[in-house]
Amino acid sequence: MIDSLLFEVMLVGALGIGSQWVSWRFRLPAIVVMSIVGLLAGPVLGLMNPEQDFGELYSPIISLAVAVILFEGSLNLDFKEVRGLGRPVFRVVTFGAFISWILGLLAAHYMAGLSWAVAFVIAALFIVTGPTVILPLLRQSKLKPRPAKILKWEGIIVDPIGALLAVFAFEITEFIVGTNQSPTALLSFFLAAIFAVMLGYACGKGVGWMFETGYVPEYLKSPVVLMVVIACFTIADEVTHETGLLSVTAMGMTLANMHISSIADMRHFKESISLVLTSTIFVLLTASLTRETLMQIFNIEIIGFVLLMLFIVRPLSIFLSTWGTDLSRSEKILVGWIAPRGIVALTVSGYFASVLLDAGFEDASILTSLTFALVFTTVIAHGFSIGWLSKKLGLSMEGPPGVLLVGGSKFTTKLAKALQDVKVPVVISDSSWERLSSARAEGVKSYHGEILSEQTEYKVDMTPYEYMLAATEFDSYNALVCTTFVPEFGRNNLFQLSLSNREGDKLEGLVHTIGGRVLSNVGASWEELNQMVEHGYVFRRTNITEQYTYRDYLNNIDDQAIQIFVKKPSKKVEFFSEEVETRVEQGDIVVSLTPPKKEFEKIQEKLEKQRKEKEK
Repeated sequence: MIDSLLFEVMLVGALGIGSQWVSWRFRLPAIVVMSIVGLLAGPVLGLMNPEQDFGELYSPIISLAVAVILFEGSLNLDFKEVRGLGRPVFRVVTFGAFISWILGLLAAHYMAGLSWAVAFVIAALFIVTGPTVILPLLRQSKLKPRPAKILKWEGIIVDPIGALLAVFAFEITEFIVGTNQSPTALLSFFLAAIFAVMLGYACGKGVGWMFETGYVPEYLKSPVVLMVVIACFTIADEVTHETGLLSVTAMGMTLANMHISSIADMRHFKESISLVLTSTIFVLLTASLTRETLMQIFNIEIIGFVLLMLFIVRPLSIFLSTWGTDLSRSEKILVGWIAPRGIVALTVSGYFASVLLDAGFEDASILTSLTFALVFTTVIAHGFSIGWLSKKLGLSMEGPPGVLLVGGSKFTTKLAKALQDVKVPVVISDSSWERLSSARAEGVKSYHGEILSEQTEYKVDMTPYEYMLAATEFDSYNALVCTTFVPEFGRNNLFQLSLSNREGDKLEGLVHTIGGRVLSNVGASWEELNQMVEHGYVFRRTNITEQYTYRDYLNNIDDQAIQIFVKKPSKKVEFFSEEVETRVEQGDIVVSLTPPKKEFEKIQEKLEKQRKEKEK
């Protein structure tokens, strides 16, 4: 057991962030890695017991972390994003959530043996499917748009609502079974809930107004948001316990729908502070489990409850709620199976386990074990089955890995056409409608918006695209885009144009430290590539065969030609780069940007005739 509390705080942080890195590096569900690490450090090896070591600070830390995490989830509840998603999505997030709540209540009471009061609260929480778990699974599995849209928006919308329903369920349970059952107490509860909502709304409006009018400097925006969230939670919770979560959720929803220009600062706040809290809280919760609690997971009641949630509650709630919609049977089966629980389920359940025990519900002692079993099982089962099941049901996005081009120009339009010619999915993204005009004229798929905006993840289905090329005229922006998307694509799949030769640019060596790999074997800049296209350079593809080898290709290609990418027989695309050697083999298709004066077609015809003569 660690004696130094300071060293334990450091170790918890290191284990949490280290788990996030390991999950990114090896493409594993982060929640699984953090849970295993926490279990090893806590009940297995006995290195720490945070709940015992932190003492009275443990509960406030968990409560504040849950408040920040719920605020993060509610920041995604932009009502404009919910509109136009169709009847199936609406049914799933309303009727589906309600049916799941009722069925979960019955399963928790009759199978897990929980009292009606505890089952009522925990069943409300278990309707959540965390976006922090769902979105990586969708990128990994490459689902078709319809089921992917339903799963994505269900995770975003229901995540904070589930915790919100749990808060209401707890307050109603307190009133019904508590010692004070007067109408005044019930009225006080509803007034406190209204006060919490109004407080959250006022805090959100106040922060948004201060940001828009310039009353808060840039460097203080993230700290101000953090402190207001804590204050909002604490004030509401002091008035009436457990309403603080309702208050911060209302605050986040208010800010999300104000569409203020400084929302990026709150996203930065979310990505930094919330990530640290998510990582450390998972380790804290799992490390605080005792061996006795851990062994409870293997009780037949808990195992039976988890199986009911996986194979009965979730599928039945989806099938009943989507009855009469245009969802196919395959889509219902897939959506009815995929429902991984995430950080909110585990953290909030730990929170309610404590308050329910304090309220006298002794059976709440198994809530942490029950939730951990459900979270761990769903993440593993759904994480490792979504790809296989989607292929079996014909809901997987088949085809070669796609390419996302950032920056509209004549060069990117011609490159997109060349990719389309070899059956590679491609989309061009740009914040300027005018720069996308050539793409629209050529019939190339485009996205009008800022690629660095967090909303892009909800507006653009990223699943078909495994490669990104930042091809704007601004070198620093290209590097920023590539650096930002390293976690999603990996640096090996990120490319940018070579640094420009404009006078005054002092960015030599930039791409050696940040950004993606430089496109092409000669590192042509934005100006050079677009000038080539304007002067009639065209993309040509060459089949590499046994008769016409890559060496023959290099001997015949024009000296001014630039090799851009290779299409492999496996449908994989490999871009040429100065930083890595691209192997070209028999069966590959080489696509290069070649001068118009080169009699390329005549050479190809001559070689084709030679090949046919050899075959004869």
